[in-house]
Amino acid sequence: MSRGGRGGSVWKLLGLAGVVGIAATGAAVARAERRRRAYTPEEIRERLQARHAETEGQNALGDGPRDE
Repeated sequence: MSRGGRGGSVWKLLGLAGVVGIAATGAAVARAERRRRAYTPEEIRERLQARHAETEGQNALGDGPRDE
């Protein structure tokens, strides 16, 4: 039983577009994971300590979030 026309090819194109989208998302996630894992534990610790110190400095000046 064929539906005739081009209705089947539309579904094929939508399916192909979905597969391409999933592959692209997977590639982006893998790239981000590689970038994240490129840091050594010492580098991560230094970055976190610097961010914490920056946040503490802002809170001491009253620039941080307020509880109202």
